Amino acid sequence: MDYKKLLKEIRKELPESVFEKERFELPKVRGHIQGNRTVISNFLQIASILGREPESMLKYVLRGLATPGEIKKSGSVIMGTKVPASRINEKIMQYANDFVFCSECGKPDTKIEKEKNIFFIKCMACGAKHSVKSKI
Repeated sequence: MDYKKLLKEIRKELPESVFEKERFELPKVRGHIQGNRTVISNFLQIASILGREPESMLKYVLRGLATPGEIKKSGSVIMGTKVPASRINEKIMQYANDFVFCSECGKPDTKIEKEKNIFFIKCMACGAKHSVKSKI
């Protein structure tokens, strides 16, 4: 077989999602200020869309904002200070860039794997794999 035929055969084996070019839209946080605290109602939904554990994502966001916070049983996130939604969205986008989006193809179809003591982001779309500083 020549190269072009081999390439066509391999392309047939790949899932359709690899060829879709729609832009991934990260939802913006929804919430409100309650006294001197910030309440976010859709944090768990955002973590689910990104395919990451809400606890590790929240830890990253809280560290970046230098504020205390927690996930309540109701599913909302309470932050210990008033934080503008724009700053929270910025930290979530940073988290997505560091721990979700593939550095090769830019798709969000990744998962975090651990080998020995090193964490890797493995892309399910293109197969790329790269290490990350820490899982958080």
